[in-house]
Amino acid sequence: MASPKGAVITVVGSGLIGRSWAMVFLSGGYKVKLYDSQPGQASKAITEIRTQVLELQEAQMLRGKLSASEQLALLSSHDDLSQALEGAFFVQECVYEDLETKQAVFQAVERHVGEGVVLSSSTSCLMPSSVFSLVQNRTRCLVAHPVNPPYYVRLVELVPHPETLHVVMDTARDLMTEVGQAPVCLRKEIDGFALNRVQYAIIAECWRLVKDDIISVKDIDLVMSEGLGMRYAFIGPIETMHLNAPEGLEDYLTRYRFGMSRVLSSFGPVPEFDGEAAARISKEICELIPGDQEHLSARRERRDQLLMELAKLKK
Repeated sequence: MASPKGAVITVVGSGLIGRSWAMVFLSGGYKVKLYDSQPGQASKAITEIRTQVLELQEAQMLRGKLSASEQLALLSSHDDLSQALEGAFFVQECVYEDLETKQAVFQAVERHVGEGVVLSSSTSCLMPSSVFSLVQNRTRCLVAHPVNPPYYVRLVELVPHPETLHVVMDTARDLMTEVGQAPVCLRKEIDGFALNRVQYAIIAECWRLVKDDIISVKDIDLVMSEGLGMRYAFIGPIETMHLNAPEGLEDYLTRYRFGMSRVLSSFGPVPEFDGEAAARISKEICELIPGDQEHLSARRERRDQLLMELAKLKK
């Protein structure tokens, strides 16, 4: 692992995720080169990052040991890809979630970096073997899928493809740990990775319960925010099972496995997420939180503030 002092990480793409990754890497003391193919976009992104970093410092929520000014001094914007990649040991791609676009980015990146540079994609749903299929040296490639917003929600999924070297996974895990993220390493690629597979399973059953008029949108969200989510903010489902029976997991399975299987077997088919049900559920949530930008922006700000406070509590 390269030393943070003087080490360079290039972030390709200056949108929301790219800006967040840049802030995370800056907090670890790395020099960050931010690149965007649209002229001037990376420079505009730095202005937004500067505002956020200063606000975080004011709120005493700035990550890392460096001050806001020290972190910002490590950040630069680039419209030229070769300049952005010069000296980098790790590249984090954050462009639009489109397979051909990402493939083209990594082909271009590979032309400007040495064999030892790790190439990482922020994709949330594309298979690593597809994203890196046009790269010549695929052994140094992996997915590092963050959770939005990654500055406050620290989980990052590290997903290999069949040719990814173990040392590359180790390098990425060590880097993510060093900059304060919470990396989880998948042992092989799978559609949806781990987080979205779990998330979609929850969404599907919540959708079915509302669609079948068992419960309202407001109340199913409370099931998570005031129930399961309270536990899951600190412990996962396997530990929950382990703690919820007097003698641990084996005791829990003895007590509940038949009931679990019975309930699970009653689940309906995978929802289509369209038609009358989608219109009704959309109407119901919009009555609680109107879908215009003013209300959505305010609610996102509230979400981020709550996540910031929760991150502080967990720390």
